[in-house]
Amino acid sequence: MTADNRSRTPKDQAFLEFMKTGWSDINAQVSPNQPAIQEAKHKREELMDAFPDQLIFIGAGKAPTRSNDTHYKFRPSTEFTQLTNWGSSTVEESVLVLDSKQKISTLYLRPTADKDSDEFFANTEIGEFWVGPRPDLNQVEKLLEIETKPLSELDSLSGKKIDLSNAELKQFLSEQRIIKSQWEVSEIKNAVEATKEGFENLITKIPDASKRGERALETAFFQKARLLGNDLGYETIAASGNHANILHWTKNDGDITPGELVLVDAGIELDSLFTADITRTLPISGKFSQVQKEIYDVVLEAADAAFEVCKPGNRFRDMHNEAMKVIAQHCERWGILPVSAEESLKSENQQHRRWMVHGTGHHLGLDVHDCAQARKEMYLDTELKPGMVFTIEPGLYFHENDELAPKEFRGTGIRIEDNVAITETGYNWLSSSIPRTTSEVETWMQSIWDRN
Repeated sequence: MTADNRSRTPKDQAFLEFMKTGWSDINAQVSPNQPAIQEAKHKREELMDAFPDQLIFIGAGKAPTRSNDTHYKFRPSTEFTQLTNWGSSTVEESVLVLDSKQKISTLYLRPTADKDSDEFFANTEIGEFWVGPRPDLNQVEKLLEIETKPLSELDSLSGKKIDLSNAELKQFLSEQRIIKSQWEVSEIKNAVEATKEGFENLITKIPDASKRGERALETAFFQKARLLGNDLGYETIAASGNHANILHWTKNDGDITPGELVLVDAGIELDSLFTADITRTLPISGKFSQVQKEIYDVVLEAADAAFEVCKPGNRFRDMHNEAMKVIAQHCERWGILPVSAEESLKSENQQHRRWMVHGTGHHLGLDVHDCAQARKEMYLDTELKPGMVFTIEPGLYFHENDELAPKEFRGTGIRIEDNVAITETGYNWLSSSIPRTTSEVETWMQSIWDRN
């Protein structure tokens, strides 16, 4: 059955004529963000220099279908966003075209339908009555300082074309995001501060979370994501008990049990579409047990070791290597390695990775796992440089059925994740305001509960 089969929109001629009259124009305010405009312009110029004599097509995309005629919420492509900084206001199916031969940027979009068009009230996908007005071309041109034309003119373009199906283009744009500008770093910092509020709202729900368990915590964080930003930066992980050992647990349908821990990995995406990525492991009763504290402090020690090498000149992979030394040493101390820590750390062995199979960090920005198409020599093997923003997130995971783990450790998973930006002399700890040690976390949680 199509939408037309169930449509009740009147089609009488008198109605159609009547609907086209009596509408005044809406004067929308345009507030250009100059740092964002200049950053996007700089990236477009770099791109055109790298791909001469080309017509480069960068599409914003459209919301994917969820089921039948319903759709997921629209989020423009990362590449389109980095080259326009239009953010959450982006109009679906817009296309940015860069003519690198003439050094001209043009944005093509579908403008708001004229009031004498049936689309205005009858088109359920793009009609103003159904989804709201789209900005006119002049408004977008003033907002972004990019020449703007109707989407209908796009097909008339001729020349040597490339788009995001081109692997070399995708790689270039990914590597272009490795070094963040001052404005971009500040956006990520703002996302971190919003994320802190999301965590605090989540913590308020822990005492009553037994009613809906992990789901209640996920919902509490999402509430702040929509109030303070555009959306979640990624699906929230609210993993209690043994679920914390499932690295990408997003079902969030488990119970919250006093005495256990809940691992929360969450980030708020701002309207600029920059996101934070923070993990804290919280004691559901408000206090860590001695065993939980022992494991937690090892993870914290590993994180601190990674922080120590966060400075220009060191390599990205050095953070992981330093964190792994700590993990291996304590696994040897616990007697769970089949070899010494020294032997385990050799590239051909790595037995300690059984209890931490993921990496220690990744780039962060418009994507939570940013710069993912960059070459290895530009990512893991590169030297740290001012403007790089990434996570530091070691963990230890002891599955409840892991017979090689100490019995008292089984069912416990702990991760601590922070966001940092490299500076000329070291790093800017973007998430320093979010409590991190066991004593800080306990005090934080109790203070939130006391005031609620």
